[in-house]
Amino acid sequence: MSDDKSYKEYLANITTFIFDVDGVLTDGTITVTTDGEMLRTMNIKDGFALKTAIDAGFNLCIISGGSNEGVRKRLAGLGIKDIFLGSHNKIEQLNSYLEQHTISKSQVLYMGDDIPDYPVMKLVGLPCCPQDAVPEIKAVSKYISHKNGGKGAVRDVIEQVLKVQGKWNGNFDAKYD
Repeated sequence: MSDDKSYKEYLANITTFIFDVDGVLTDGTITVTTDGEMLRTMNIKDGFALKTAIDAGFNLCIISGGSNEGVRKRLAGLGIKDIFLGSHNKIEQLNSYLEQHTISKSQVLYMGDDIPDYPVMKLVGLPCCPQDAVPEIKAVSKYISHKNGGKGAVRDVIEQVLKVQGKWNGNFDAKYD
């Protein structure tokens, strides 16, 4: 993306995280059981960061073309309320979500990894992707994580935003004593 600003200049304005699932919160692989059930693996450190962001008052939204109910249960268990699965028009879902919550596109960090994320990433303030995203997504990203999808890329971007805004080290000692 042609922009002279460093991605770090956008971190202080982020109020909202929006993530794709497959290839971002997972490593993009699916294990198919003999019954046809599709299993995904998520990183526990990403889960901690998602919960920490919610606890710090950030808006958190999931927009995914996939529709695995196990994914919904896992994310809801972390406290995420805005989970849109089976969403094949991500721009429509994004616009609806932002309008409903009165959020400016410039306040949004969106992380995607593949072509269906491209149109949304062109609209938000801070488009990001995992290290193993496809070339077209890397080209439109203002930040490319050094972590792969499902391997801490979500934790990477959340931690950077929260640290810049002074909300990461919310006295973890008091919380976990």
